Amino acid sequence: MTLVLLAPWTAIAHMVSHAFVRDALLAGSAVAVASGLVGYFVTLRGQVFVGDALSHVAFTGSLAALLVGADLRIGLFGSCIVFGLVMAALGVKGRPDDTVVGAVFAWILGLGALFLTLYTTSRAGADATGGVNVLFGSIFGLSSAQAQAAAVIAVLVIATVVILRRPLLFASIDEAVAEARGVPVRALGFAFLAVVGITAAEATEAVGALLLLGLLAAPAATAHRLTTRPPVAMWLSAALALGSTWAGLALAYAAPQVPPSFGIVAVATGCYLASVLATAGRRSGIVVR
Repeated sequence: MTLVLLAPWTAIAHMVSHAFVRDALLAGSAVAVASGLVGYFVTLRGQVFVGDALSHVAFTGSLAALLVGADLRIGLFGSCIVFGLVMAALGVKGRPDDTVVGAVFAWILGLGALFLTLYTTSRAGADATGGVNVLFGSIFGLSSAQAQAAAVIAVLVIATVVILRRPLLFASIDEAVAEARGVPVRALGFAFLAVVGITAAEATEAVGALLLLGLLAAPAATAHRLTTRPPVAMWLSAALALGSTWAGLALAYAAPQVPPSFGIVAVATGCYLASVLATAGRRSGIVVR
């Protein structure tokens, strides 16, 4: 019996009766909120290209780990954090521009091509499941331990963003004035990109490296269009990411042929398109209160 033939509450009860769905909801909900909060500042700081670069870093790092027989998550988190910090170091005051990100992006693509060739031609490459999961996500395949670990990491990311939100907002809107007021702009840039790296690595398990940018950017872009007040926009972005994740998981459960990663990003993108239509002609800006 499919969900579409059941009453709404019965369908929900039927869905969450499965352990793999509960694990997906636990990990997905925490990762979605973290991605929404981090994504708000990524778009505010004009660093969406960084998120795109980190999606390729995630895949390359995972391939490197699989190639040497290490745990995939070591390569995933290690590469995203390290290259996030590398881009911060190459940028001005911890804020890399498109030239820096593009250079790192190109190098990572080349490195990824090398690792992919080595992986697929070696004995370790006999089973390509790990690489496919990194590309497209495997949220329904998470174990309870993996889901709990993902939730803990996401909660730490959320706590860090909440603690840093005021100075980070100040530095993002007016870097020169923030620095003059004693805000450690460069240190904030490094800390933020490390957090983006952790978020990108964790979100890869939910939506995969190929669609990672959708979860980071689409809810935040929607929130930016709907409100000019940073505190409201920040939490609205998190709420939209959370709602998109729940809806995407429900869609994938109801229609098994739909990958959960596609469902999540499709809903998030649909929300953005709806916000574009709803706010057409409206001028946008940031109102700090």
